[in-house]
Amino acid sequence: MAETYVVRRAEFSIEDPWAVPPQGELVRLRRATDGTPPRLATAVVAYFDNDFLNVLFSAADDLVVATHLEHDAPLYEEDVVEVFLAPKAISEYFEIEVSPRGTAFDARIESPDGIRSTMNADRSWNCKGLFAAVRRRQESSGVTSIDTVVRVPFTSLGVGMPRSGESWRANFFRIDRHPKLGDEYSAWHPTLKRPADFHVTAAFGTLRFEG
Repeated sequence: MAETYVVRRAEFSIEDPWAVPPQGELVRLRRATDGTPPRLATAVVAYFDNDFLNVLFSAADDLVVATHLEHDAPLYEEDVVEVFLAPKAISEYFEIEVSPRGTAFDARIESPDGIRSTMNADRSWNCKGLFAAVRRRQESSGVTSIDTVVRVPFTSLGVGMPRSGESWRANFFRIDRHPKLGDEYSAWHPTLKRPADFHVTAAFGTLRFEG
């Protein structure tokens, strides 16, 4: 059975968009290929309000690799966090990526077989009203933390605010590139594929909305 994350209702603060509401449940990403702890830790919190699903990433990073500045650039070639959302059928989901520079990529994926080889990515789709923001923090240990907030409007996904008890399929990911230490792929629900592959819908977890 897919792992379930309970998404609580809470208000978003534009004054402090990276604030974690008390209702938020923190989960840590694992290595996408084998489910073990990654070299670089990433924590994720999700909550919702009337109009948006809010996803917060906090990622330790020792070398930021991010040069793309244009919308829909191939962000996955560099450091990036990713949200995959299937609010209706698992055969159709939405991919939203944000780089450490705040650049966004969005696409609608049709995947009748749940695998990359037969999926179709519609990059002309835009997540209208998407809000993304990034900040860098220096921890006392000397490690840099990249904090990213991603606000996805329900209307951009063709749905309204979820009812209490409603469930979606979803997954959260991170790619970290390092020229010396190698690339690392992390996931909330590891896809267990080598080479790493995020487009495996059978591995998606479940978001259950409450509140």
